[in-house]
Amino acid sequence: MPSPTPPRIFDRALINRRLDRAWTSAGRDSRADFLLARAADDLGERVALVKRRFALAADFGSPGPHGAAALAAGGQTDRVIRIAPTPASLGSGDFLGAIGDLERLPVADGRFDLAVSLLALQTVNDLPGALIQMRRALKPDGLLVAALIGGDSLTELRQSLTAAESEILSGASPRVAPFVDVRALGQLAQRAGLALPVVDLDRAVVRYPDIFALIADLRAMGGANALDARSRQPLRREVLARAAAVYAERFADPDGRLRATFDLVWLAGWAPHESQPKPLEPGSATVRLADALKRPR
Repeated sequence: MPSPTPPRIFDRALINRRLDRAWTSAGRDSRADFLLARAADDLGERVALVKRRFALAADFGSPGPHGAAALAAGGQTDRVIRIAPTPASLGSGDFLGAIGDLERLPVADGRFDLAVSLLALQTVNDLPGALIQMRRALKPDGLLVAALIGGDSLTELRQSLTAAESEILSGASPRVAPFVDVRALGQLAQRAGLALPVVDLDRAVVRYPDIFALIADLRAMGGANALDARSRQPLRREVLARAAAVYAERFADPDGRLRATFDLVWLAGWAPHESQPKPLEPGSATVRLADALKRPR
């Protein structure tokens, strides 16, 4: 029986067009890369903690070359291949590059010792399927490290837009994408067949002078609303003005600047291998839990 087709949550073609436009804009504002740069720095630190050399590494789908550049500069990889989502986002550096789709990775099974992905998986329609493909691309005991925007990201913007549309239009259309949380990502990693998965969260709170500066950053990084169920009508001026007022009322610091939450959810896991630690078989424990929990008198 064929697998069911995953629901279409995101307009992937629109996302790629926006990424291409963002990376080819004249006078591109590098501040729009701040989340990607933060994730790349963190990636370098996380990989450095693994005392191993990786012969062949892949960067899958990251919207910029930051992650691949961090791997190449880290000195633990002999060769880095970057699978970019669009030609303009491919970038240049000390790595090989190709164009590919995270939902249909153009790589053979069991090829890579290390796979990474930065701030891309949050906009795939089939997240479990993407994780499975990435795990299959790894050699046995290969490492996957991925970061995606999740958790409570942009909760302030979501609440402000919803309140404004509900007040003015008596209803709200989806404006901010749904995000995976830490617990759900851990469960998806297990479903994908990753061994020893570890998931954690890095929260960045960015401050803006107003809602319009936040929206400008989201557009500059190619992160504007790309939900398939989004309204095709432009956001009405009175709704945006009311959203700006709600944002300022609810989420302003004492100096008047507005908070915007970005949660980077990190996943690390391994392709299964016989050398990895295994959980004990049920009933094989030699000490009762009740005895282990007893405090000394």
